[in-house]
Amino acid sequence: MGPLHRDELVLDTARVRRLVDATFPQYAGLPLAPLGDSGSTNALFRLGDDLLVRLPRQPGGGASVAKEARWLPFVDARTTAAVPSIVGVGEPGPDDPERWAVTRWLDGVRPRAGHGSVALARDLARFLTELRAMEVPAGAADDEELRWYRGGPLAAQDAELRESVTQCRRLGLPLDLDEALRVWDLALEASATTRATAGWYHGDLLAENLLVDEDGHLSAVLDFGTLGIGDPAVDLVVAWEVLGAEGRRELRARLDVDDATWTVSRGWALLIALITFPYYGATMPRRCADRLTMARAALGPDA
Repeated sequence: MGPLHRDELVLDTARVRRLVDATFPQYAGLPLAPLGDSGSTNALFRLGDDLLVRLPRQPGGGASVAKEARWLPFVDARTTAAVPSIVGVGEPGPDDPERWAVTRWLDGVRPRAGHGSVALARDLARFLTELRAMEVPAGAADDEELRWYRGGPLAAQDAELRESVTQCRRLGLPLDLDEALRVWDLALEASATTRATAGWYHGDLLAENLLVDEDGHLSAVLDFGTLGIGDPAVDLVVAWEVLGAEGRRELRARLDVDDATWTVSRGWALLIALITFPYYGATMPRRCADRLTMARAALGPDA
């Protein structure tokens, strides 16, 4: 995978090898190899059989590493699905200006977008129920590190959505963008009627941040750099990207999602999809294919 951002940090294997050997000499003899399926926020390198090195791709990305180091043990103790376990944090230095982390390797494969089963829907519903039930410690609700636009009002993203539609028209996407605007307006209307209680949300609960086992059950949830406190409706995008129609019905029933919140989740799915295509269209084809699946589902007859 080549550079994804204009300000991307140089993170080749030789540099990461120096970082690991200098910071964690106990791992100096372990083989190191980049993962072809790295994300857009962190570059990923497998270290031996049991470890993973995660390094921020952009300046400022070390804040999410510190955030995960603080909150992942809290989440892990309160949810059933496996989450990353950080075994060490590397501090900024001459070879990397950002914090980075070594975590335990988690087994599983990424689910195929749009094909998640009813069983996976049940597992996701359990994870979301557990996540939303987590207590909010004193001071956490006012912690700026736990605030992000995806936990805020959908209406605040109206200009972003409409600009993305304009950009997507130039790309010739196989997607009905006029229908996307119509559904977006419905989602905005619905959002004005909802009054969600602020709670924990993952913020990026999409196929690339999930692992399933050979039977299709949820085995792990990844990347908690967007973990926050706010309106948790955004996490319902997992229904539109990962699950099929039957799985969506199962997830909605188990979470007892009302009509307005379900419509709002369609809006979030469209926003997250449409902002992806102009930015990552030339660099992350698999992500864009997943987002196209999500957008089509949110616009489809079973929505």
